[in-house]
Amino acid sequence: MNPQPKSATMQGTCASMRDPAAEPVRHAVMYQNWCDLTFLHWRYPLDVVRQHVPPPLEVEDFEGTAWIGITPFFLRGLRPPGFPSLPWISNFPETNCRTYVRGPDGHSGIWFFSLDAARLAAVAGARVTYGLPYAWSRMEVTRSGSQIVYHSARTGPLPTASTDIIVEPGATIEAQPLERFLTARFRLYSFVLGQLVSATVEHEPWPLQTARAVKLVQTILPAAGLPDPQESAHVMFSRGVHVRIAAPKRVA
Repeated sequence: MNPQPKSATMQGTCASMRDPAAEPVRHAVMYQNWCDLTFLHWRYPLDVVRQHVPPPLEVEDFEGTAWIGITPFFLRGLRPPGFPSLPWISNFPETNCRTYVRGPDGHSGIWFFSLDAARLAAVAGARVTYGLPYAWSRMEVTRSGSQIVYHSARTGPLPTASTDIIVEPGATIEAQPLERFLTARFRLYSFVLGQLVSATVEHEPWPLQTARAVKLVQTILPAAGLPDPQESAHVMFSRGVHVRIAAPKRVA
């Protein structure tokens, strides 16, 4: 079972202004809302991360260091243009594992090591159309007082992995250069039939808050072949954003 969040706040309170760094998505093929999202990031040596990112992508660094993130959240209102969202299939938890890259087209973006989602149809569709390494997982996102609780247990087709994360959001913050580097990302890269493609994503600036990881147990990083982090996670929380996603396009 994948229970719905127990609080109205799980729906997210999202603004509607596009982030000035985002490219306009003039012909969106998908709308969705990313709600109650936690950014968990760790610093990694550049040479370690390069081993896991395929050419021609280049790992982007911040002051000489690569970063890898795990971002659990609740996805709401998934729908194509002209159609309403549906009560069950359009709303589900998701968790992705990612790093930050620059493509041969000169754009900055995200490379995903894995994406876990609780709806098999969404997993199958994203793997085929966007070439993304989605996995089907048993997942839930709930509230316990002031804390957000994330659970996931992957069933396939990627190597087994799980999360058991409890986060307590704090005060609102203004994004500094590092926070912008980790969150203001509006392009993903992947391979479809051996061809590098990218897709642009448009949304408003992330409303960010400090956060404390009350519990952080995960096996997503080792499942991706990555070594264990050598220091504590950099943690931020966001109530969410509205998202417009473009179709993937071949990168020349």
